[in-house]
Amino acid sequence: MTRLTLTIEGMTCEHCVRAVRNRLEKTPGVKADDVQIGLAVLDYDPAATNVDDIEEAIADEGYTAFVAE
Repeated sequence: MTRLTLTIEGMTCEHCVRAVRNRLEKTPGVKADDVQIGLAVLDYDPAATNVDDIEEAIADEGYTAFVAE
């Protein structure tokens, strides 16, 4: 598993947090560790998914995600 921290733009409330967490949990190979407004920390299996797919899954929920520096 690989650790990943994402900055997420557009999240404003607990509903947003739940939507992102639920989407991440449905993404194969992803285990969401901490999701809060503007941030997600997760572990993912590079054999099952990649960063682009994870960012796209979050975009499907209406938010913009990118790797935190």
